[in-house]
Amino acid sequence: MTDSSITISLKLFAAYQEAYNCEQLTLQLPPNTPVVTVLDRLVGEHPELERWRPVTRFAVNLQFVSADTPLQHGDEVVLIPPVSGG
Repeated sequence: MTDSSITISLKLFAAYQEAYNCEQLTLQLPPNTPVVTVLDRLVGEHPELERWRPVTRFAVNLQFVSADTPLQHGDEVVLIPPVSGG
């Protein structure tokens, strides 16, 4: 059995960008990983992000998607927390 993985780019905004102190991450994941797994990973690495989990939306390749949407190699993922502005 071969050890295959996909590479995705993850754009970070608001609280996620503040936690990681960068605008983008590149992640290696198993093929067909659901997009919610990306959020699980970020919350695991930065537990302070847990409060944003229930209100975060997901987008893949500029389209809003459900949490169970499987990821493919080369996808661009965005986690969209609520943003305050004025």
